[in-house]
Amino acid sequence: MDSCVRVRSLPLPRAAAIVLLAALPSMAHAADPDLAAELAQLRRELARQADRLSAQEKALAAQAASLAEQRAQLARQQRDLETRTAVRFDDRRLAALRGAGSAQERSAELPGGPVGEAPKAPEIAPEYAALPQDVSVLLRKNQFVIEPSIEYTRSSQNRLVFRGIEVTAGVQLGVIEASDASRDTLVGVATLRYGATDRLEFEARVPYVYRADRITTLQQRDQTVSRNISLDGRELGDVELGARYQLNRGLNGWPVLVGSVRYKSDTGSSPFEIPRDEFGIAQRLNTGSGFPGIEGGLTALLPSDPVVLYGSFSYLYNMPKTIGKTIGGVLVGEVDPGDSIGIGLGFGFALNQDFSFSLGYRHNFLYGTHTQLNDTRQRSTSLHVGAMTMGLSYRLSQRTYINAGFEFGATSDAPDMRFILRVPFTFSP
Repeated sequence: MDSCVRVRSLPLPRAAAIVLLAALPSMAHAADPDLAAELAQLRRELARQADRLSAQEKALAAQAASLAEQRAQLARQQRDLETRTAVRFDDRRLAALRGAGSAQERSAELPGGPVGEAPKAPEIAPEYAALPQDVSVLLRKNQFVIEPSIEYTRSSQNRLVFRGIEVTAGVQLGVIEASDASRDTLVGVATLRYGATDRLEFEARVPYVYRADRITTLQQRDQTVSRNISLDGRELGDVELGARYQLNRGLNGWPVLVGSVRYKSDTGSSPFEIPRDEFGIAQRLNTGSGFPGIEGGLTALLPSDPVVLYGSFSYLYNMPKTIGKTIGGVLVGEVDPGDSIGIGLGFGFALNQDFSFSLGYRHNFLYGTHTQLNDTRQRSTSLHVGAMTMGLSYRLSQRTYINAGFEFGATSDAPDMRFILRVPFTFSP
């Protein structure tokens, strides 16, 4: 840089002489020996300066390449940071859905990190504990849940039937029959759930069923005949085994998808196995369906604090069976119980760390049952069973909740109401 300054500070005649002597060195040497020596010195300085400039240009090029690489690396780090932040955020959503992790741990997983010191909270938080059991998020790895529960179902039906002919308006020939039926079912269930991994869960349900039916029939012809029938039954119900698997992580705003499969046994007493009189009238009530079945389902959970939306779809396949038994003088052959399709949707809302509730709707479509009676084959009508659902959950301790669920019949084929009381106890390693 000093040489450049010196060149620029040369008097104009001498600078012009440099250019001229550069082209005619021999003439400069002949004209002025001192000038020729000075010009030779300047050439050497200019050569050294040119070398320095070349080296600086190479250094600048290397610095530019290094800067470009640093910028690319910074962009990659930024993308990785955004991805990790999104993953941590979605992991936090899953942890909130599972109801696991302390408040301090959940605040540390936020994109901005914890702000101050989080207050102490239970290890297991019940944000969405009020969700229905079949749509809840999976347990964490090695978590184990023992869940005793009680289910009560109430169904009633009133019918007025005229069997005969109507001669004219108000004049009828035949029998008027009125019936009032009430059915109460109480089920005690022991449920065991185990988280094999963070994505795989196994479940077993063992029910004990008590049923009681009260039917009053009133017939009027020449005289009024009233008949009361009371039946009950208590026995082991249909044991169920199931598995649920989380299909994705729910990243980038996608819902968490959980697939499930369930096997329903026929351990309960079948309607074709209970004792009957000579006319084929049952002497007590069955506690099982009498047919094994396999159900597959898919559940979608979309958390958006403090709400989680859910939707579910399921299909139950009931296996046919050959009865081969005469009941009331009729030979019952093969019976193919109708399959069923179930859908559900709703949301859960967490008011605080201790209390949450859920609202939803559940609908099942049951296909008709095909029954072989003697040499004929008959099919029953299909059924629509719809119910509004509501759930409440309150934390009793760090590992125990009390959950209450309600279902209110929305279609004529649905029970009037159903109440479920669950008290899950969670154990972690």
